[in-house]
Amino acid sequence: MSRRQQPKPSTADHNGVSVIQSQAHATSSSPSLPAAITGLQQVPQLIPANPSAAGGKSIPPSKMKKPSVDKDSDEYRQRRERNNLAVKKSRMRSKQKAMDTQQRVNELKEENERLEAKIKLLSKELSVLKDLFLEHAHNLADNVQPPSGVEGTSPVPNSNPTNGQ
Repeated sequence: MSRRQQPKPSTADHNGVSVIQSQAHATSSSPSLPAAITGLQQVPQLIPANPSAAGGKSIPPSKMKKPSVDKDSDEYRQRRERNNLAVKKSRMRSKQKAMDTQQRVNELKEENERLEAKIKLLSKELSVLKDLFLEHAHNLADNVQPPSGVEGTSPVPNSNPTNGQ
């Protein structure tokens, strides 16, 4: 079995971190395989651009050295000015959000105090109404005489015997 290699298309990132290579592997020694079959057998491979650097590991973008910028250029000054405005705007939004939150906390505390006062008032009113109800119920119970046919009470003696004597 022989391996037929096609030209390796390679692309390198602008930062030189990695190269993508594609290899075609033929499964038989016949060079007359159709291109469609050969194309299906391509395997993309990631290969470091500089394998000896950092033990073959790529450098994260945060650790890469940025190109030096001329601090006297107009472009640099414009970018810094835009950044400063963006930072100022962000800080103002943050302060406004904190002030809005504090205002909402104060409003909720006031509402909570009002509701607690209302609870106390309603509790007192309930207590007074309960006392009035119980007093009224006791007065009604004292004024009402039990009916004569109820068990546990002594019946009023009847002068007319019902047994026919």
